[in-house]
Amino acid sequence: MNRFIAWRFKLVIGLMVTVTIVIVAYYALYMAQGYSGRTRQSRVTTERGNILDRNGKTLATQIALYDVYIRPPAHKDRIDVQARIAEMAALLAPILGMNAEEIQWRINGTGSEFVIKRRVSWDAWEKIQNIQRQPENKLAGVRTEAVTLRDYPEKNLAAQIIGFVGDNNGRWGVEYAFNKELSEGNNVILTIDINVQHILEKAAWSTLHRTGAETVMFLATDPRNGDILGSAVIPAFDPNNYNTSFDSHNYESNEETYKNYTATLPYEPGSVFKIFSIAALMEAGVISEHSELACTGVYEKVFSSGEMIRIECADGRAHGRVRPRELIMYSCNVGAALAAERLDNQAFYEFMRNFGFGAKTGAWVNAATADSATNKTLLTETAGLLKNPRFPGFWSGRTKQSIAFGQEISVSALQVMQAASIITNNGVLVPPKIVSRVTSPDGRTIIDGENNENWQVISPGAAQRMLAYMADTAKAGTGQLANIRDFNLAIKTGTAEMADPFTGNYSRTNFITSCIALLPAEAPSLVLYVVIIKPRGEILGGRIAAPAIRDAADELINYFGIPRLRNPIWVHPGSMSFTDVSIPAIGSIVPNYYGFSKRDLLPLLSQNHIRVEILGEGWVRRQSPQPGTTVTPGMVLELILE
Repeated sequence: MNRFIAWRFKLVIGLMVTVTIVIVAYYALYMAQGYSGRTRQSRVTTERGNILDRNGKTLATQIALYDVYIRPPAHKDRIDVQARIAEMAALLAPILGMNAEEIQWRINGTGSEFVIKRRVSWDAWEKIQNIQRQPENKLAGVRTEAVTLRDYPEKNLAAQIIGFVGDNNGRWGVEYAFNKELSEGNNVILTIDINVQHILEKAAWSTLHRTGAETVMFLATDPRNGDILGSAVIPAFDPNNYNTSFDSHNYESNEETYKNYTATLPYEPGSVFKIFSIAALMEAGVISEHSELACTGVYEKVFSSGEMIRIECADGRAHGRVRPRELIMYSCNVGAALAAERLDNQAFYEFMRNFGFGAKTGAWVNAATADSATNKTLLTETAGLLKNPRFPGFWSGRTKQSIAFGQEISVSALQVMQAASIITNNGVLVPPKIVSRVTSPDGRTIIDGENNENWQVISPGAAQRMLAYMADTAKAGTGQLANIRDFNLAIKTGTAEMADPFTGNYSRTNFITSCIALLPAEAPSLVLYVVIIKPRGEILGGRIAAPAIRDAADELINYFGIPRLRNPIWVHPGSMSFTDVSIPAIGSIVPNYYGFSKRDLLPLLSQNHIRVEILGEGWVRRQSPQPGTTVTPGMVLELILE
C-alpha cells in the first residue's frame, strides 16, 4: 500500500512539472510575440493593396477609422454622476466635433451602450486614448472600435477607371478587375497620370455644359507604348460615396455612371473613321495620293437586285474632284464611298480587322498573369461590331461604303485610340494598356503590364501620308478650331447619326460628335480623342469637339513641355520630309484656305484666271467666296487674315 501511495505521489509530481513546463513555454512564446499589457487581437485578414497613378500618387488606399461607443453609468440621477457625465461630454465634444449638450443628452437618454459617432480619425482616437491613460480616466465607459475603410483621395477623378469596394470586394474598375491581387495586399500601378486626368476631366465638364450633351468621353494615350495617360467619362461619381444620388457637380449618379464607357460602349464613330479606311485603301493600292474622286455631293447606286443606295456629304456641298488629302480635309463622304467601291468586300473587311476593329483591345489585361482580370474584365469590354461579308445577309450593297465614313460599324473609344497608334508609329499597331504593373507589399514586380504584341498593319509611307493629311485638316480643313498657334497638330473630326432603337433608322436629333488629335504632328507622342454623346444645338465635330481638343491640348503641351515652334520644315522619324506647307490649288471650285498664313498663300498671287487679294496679317479667318463655290473667270477671291 505504501508503495502504491508513493507511486501516485510521484505521478502527481511528474504531471505538475509537465504542466508547469508547458505553461512557462507558452508564456515565453507569448512574451516573444510582443505582449503589451492589453488584450492582443490576431490579424486574420490581409490589408488590401493600394492603387497608384504612374507617378506614385495614391488613388485608392486602406485607412483605419474608429467608431466611438459610450456605456452610460448606472444611477444617472445622482449629482456626482451627472457631474462626471457633463465632464465627459465636455472632453469629447471638441474631439468628435459635436455639441457637448447633445452628447450629455444622448448619454442620459439611453440605458445601454451606443455609438456616439462613427468613422472618426486616428487623431481623434489618439486623443481619447491619451485621456484614458491618465490615472483618473475621465472617459471611463468610452471605448473605440477600429473600422478599416477604402479611401479614394481624389474623389470623382478617374472614378470609372478605379471603381470601388463594396462588401470587402472590388466592384467595377480596377478594384474589380484586380480584386484578387489587391486582396492579397499587392499594389496596382496604373499608366494614368492624375494631372493629365484632371486636365481631361476639366475639359470634358466644360464641353458637357457648353453643348448640353448627355455624356462626354475624353482619352489621352502615349501611342509609342500604348499607355493610357487619362480616361475621363463625364458625368462621374464619387467612389467614397457611390450610393449617393448625386455627384459633386449635382449630376445624378447611378449604375450607368459606374461604367467605363471608353471600353464598354459600342458606337458608330462617324468621319473620324476615314483616317483608317482611307489609309487601308491606299495601302491596298486601289487609290494613291494622286487619285482623284469626283464628289457631286451625292453618291447614288442601283444594284441589279433593285437595292438603291444614296450617300450625301455631311456639309451638303459638292467638293468637286478630291484626292485623299482633300477627302480627309473636307471630310468627304462621297469620296470615301467612291474609294471603298474599288476594293473587294472581304479584303476591305480584313484590313479593318487588322486595324483592331471587331475585337477587344485587352487594354486592362495586358498583365496577362492576372487571372482575375482576364476572367472578368474581358467580359465587359466591347468588341464593337464589324460584320463579316462571308456570312449571307450580313452586308448590304452599301455596307462597305458606309463603313468607309464610319457608319454600319460600331467601335469603342479604346479601339479608335489603338488604331490611331498605327498612324503615329509608321504603320505599327501598339495596343493600349491601363495597368503598368502589379507589385508586392515590399515593392517587387509580380506582374508586368508591358505588352509585346505590336504588329505592322500598313506601310510607313501610308501612315506618314495620312499624318500629313490630318495636319492639313488642322490648318485648313474641318479641324481648324482645334488649331493652336505655333504648334502643329494632326486632326480629324467626326459627326455620326445615332440609331433610333424604336424605328431602327438613324435619328434626326441624336448624334455622336468627335475629334481626334495626334501631336505634335511632326512626331506624335500624344493622342487625344473626345467623344460627345447627344449634344444639343450645334452637332458638327469641327464646331464643338475641335475646341475641346484645343483647350486640353494647350494645357497638356505645357504640362509635358512639348516645344512650341512654328517651323515650316517638318521632319518625321520615317522618310517623310516637308520643306513647305502644301497650298490647295484653285481648280473648278474654290478651296478652303482657312487657317493658312500669309506666307503659305503667296503662291496664289500668280493666278492669271482669277484675282486673289490677301488682306491683313496672321492667318485666314474669313474668305469670300466660300469654299466649294464654282470658279468663274475674272473672279476676285478675298482672303482676310487676323
